[in-house]
Amino acid sequence: MARLAVEGTDMVVHLSWWEKALAHHRNVRVPVSALRQVHIEPDWWRALRGEHDRGICIPGQVCAGVRHLREGQDFTLVRAGTQVLCVEFHRSAPFSRLAISVPDPEKVMGALLPLVPRDRLG
Repeated sequence: MARLAVEGTDMVVHLSWWEKALAHHRNVRVPVSALRQVHIEPDWWRALRGEHDRGICIPGQVCAGVRHLREGQDFTLVRAGTQVLCVEFHRSAPFSRLAISVPDPEKVMGALLPLVPRDRLG
């Protein structure tokens, strides 16, 4: 399962080799300064926005890769039946949102919340 970590000034989504193959993407790196909001989506399918572009999407099982929407693009790696960590970013970031199934979403969200500027908490 993917892991999200803060490394220096970046948030990095570490993918296993098979997740990289499914998503058609390497590890994802986004500047912490672009962080706008963090939340957990209890229903995995509600975390998906836009149209599937690159990667794989098997209905009812997994969706991995880049999804395009009017506001930009999302990177997703979600599995059916899991909670999804959703990390939203400013427009200047390479992605509008990361939607990732991680082993302990509450723990990761707890680590990221202090990095969200106070005026954006709510």
